Amino acid sequence: MKKRMISSILISLLIWIAGGIGFFYVKEYTAKKVYSESTILNQNKDVNAVQPPLEIKEIIREAQKKVVMVELEDGTVGSGFLYNHKGDIITNAHVISGAKQVKIRTTDAMGFDGEVIGISTETDVAVVRVNGLENVEPLKLAPNTSLELGDEILALGSPLGFQNTVTTGIISGTDRELDVEPYKYDNVYQISAPIAPGNSGGPLIDRRTGSVVGINSARIEQGSIGFSLPIGTVLPLVNSWSETPMKNLPVVEAVDEVEEIDENKIIETADYLVSYFIDSINYQDFVTAYSLLGSNWQTNIDYQSFRNDYLNIISIRVDELKTTKIEDKVLVETVLTVTEQTDQGHKSTSKKMNYVVAYENDQAKIISEEQHE
Repeated sequence: MKKRMISSILISLLIWIAGGIGFFYVKEYTAKKVYSESTILNQNKDVNAVQPPLEIKEIIREAQKKVVMVELEDGTVGSGFLYNHKGDIITNAHVISGAKQVKIRTTDAMGFDGEVIGISTETDVAVVRVNGLENVEPLKLAPNTSLELGDEILALGSPLGFQNTVTTGIISGTDRELDVEPYKYDNVYQISAPIAPGNSGGPLIDRRTGSVVGINSARIEQGSIGFSLPIGTVLPLVNSWSETPMKNLPVVEAVDEVEEIDENKIIETADYLVSYFIDSINYQDFVTAYSLLGSNWQTNIDYQSFRNDYLNIISIRVDELKTTKIEDKVLVETVLTVTEQTDQGHKSTSKKMNYVVAYENDQAKIISEEQHE
């Protein structure tokens, strides 16, 4: 009798314990199911997470280092951009029409010899190999990106200031077709950013990512309309020339998309060079700033001393800039607001700085700097 009672009590206890455990398990499990985040929503968050767009100044500054001016012997110029580590430059066929050797100038006014290794008679694209730019980091390409109406873009041209360095706009049309003899343009982007003479061959850049999505190629005289070849459509052709350069270049008729350098362009170059110098100081890119100096200035100050002179500067704002050509030089007069770090904290002062720009070995350089009270 006692054994039966004890057994009954034990069984009852076990039932109560199992029931209690089951109750709390179901409660917790159900609560988690009810109140946990949806796995579908989480997956969507990961897949569709929108990255914040890069700062436009950051995109322009980084792109300018890889955008070049292409110059022919007759003085006409166009644009191009570095697209791989072999030193290969993509440009328009009409820019380098009839040339086998061209001059390439980078944003820091360095000059290099370039050899045309590929050119099309049907698609307005060509490739120039520059041995001096081998292993330099190229622009990022986005051949699989398809832009849509309204997407923001940047059209970059010759970085030395011979034409507008950057124009902003949107995609105003897609899959456009047009003929500009001798070329046929199929499935091209129509852009609201106008392509000025000398800007042909420059990159079309996605404002959001900073990657190249096209090659600026044609313009319409009436209205602010430009056309750009999607990079994905020409990349197979470009890559084939890069792998196997053409031995015999076909003759291609030129179109009026290039521009001859005149005296006014030299003034624009000085304007750009000084602005780029100041911008480099702002970004603490002292190596680039130092490379813009003339040989005599570099002789009188080593890089480390030059760098130390600017280390305390937090920012420089250009309030006024005026250029004047004096014989074979250009005087660039500026009024700058300079913010520096001092023992008492940040201090902003207005300074009048004069820069003199001249050509050394066919390259524009800042040969002197002088402060005026």
